[in-house]
Amino acid sequence: MEESMLQQVMTAPGEIVFREVPVPKAGEGQILIRIRMIGICGSDIHVYHGKHPFTSYPITQGHEVSGEIVALGRGVEGFCAGQKVTVEPQVFCGKCHPCTHGKYNLCEELKVMGFQTTGVASTYFAADASKVTPLPESLSFEEGAMIEPLAVAVHAVRRFGEVAGKKVAVLGAGPIGNLVAQTAKALGAETVLVTDVSDYRLELAKRCGADEAVNTAREDFGQAMVRCMGPDKADVIYDCAGSNVTMNQAIRCARKGSAIILVAVFADMATVDLAVLNDHELDLNTTMMYRHEDYVTAIGLVEQGRVQLRPLMSRIFPFRQFRQAYEYIDANRETSMKILVNVQEQ
Repeated sequence: MEESMLQQVMTAPGEIVFREVPVPKAGEGQILIRIRMIGICGSDIHVYHGKHPFTSYPITQGHEVSGEIVALGRGVEGFCAGQKVTVEPQVFCGKCHPCTHGKYNLCEELKVMGFQTTGVASTYFAADASKVTPLPESLSFEEGAMIEPLAVAVHAVRRFGEVAGKKVAVLGAGPIGNLVAQTAKALGAETVLVTDVSDYRLELAKRCGADEAVNTAREDFGQAMVRCMGPDKADVIYDCAGSNVTMNQAIRCARKGSAIILVAVFADMATVDLAVLNDHELDLNTTMMYRHEDYVTAIGLVEQGRVQLRPLMSRIFPFRQFRQAYEYIDANRETSMKILVNVQEQ
């Protein structure tokens, strides 16, 4: 094996360098992984533009990942060299109240690889075995790098509870909104309505299985729900856009006594109509990342063909073109869904 490897480092907003560093060893309880694919998500873009409130520089990015096992550290069992894997990027204390009650995604000291601690954007990465999840051989490395955002969607859908037989509205048809819609449908939702102001993203949502796709620049959301779902409207609305506009659409138009799940991250302070929320006794809930069971479900949904990831793959860049990948996203905001980086193509 090589003695040194290439590692990406964002030294400041918009500035990316590559450095030669020693290949890490698989320590006790660790697995050494040859990184194959990395996905870029909205939070990564915030870091690139210097707008992520909980990330400082320099930082090595990368948290949506696939790779193959190279070596096992002492004490690691149940894995083998050459196996396809992904890495769950949460670093948690294991001691606080959320951690000791099965909710480590809400750890009081939560860190995420690529944001508050070193990410996987390097030729090799040594990860704790507890954070490594096997991937079926039938999944490509590109699909493997998209299990993380799909796990976000799985956890978000489950925050409502059982969606089988329910009517679901999804506000925002970006990557997460698309995956939330697909997940809801895969888990048995009767009707899934997706809204956006991008015809491109709405058409993609339809191709991926949404029952209805509505451009709210042309049709009122409340009227669209009645048209598509009848007077009882949706049982649950997922806000995957995260703006005052979409959240107020949800609050204003929701059926009294129904639920709203905030999936997206608000970039600015929210200004929403809590009086209507209160008066209509709406359940406003939130969702934060995922847990291991969400990864397992996500992998199963892809393996069974119930969720499609390939239609969301917009373009793949070589590793050294990490910055060009961000530039491409900035220049193609509407049509860029999931941009991937091939670490082994340099």
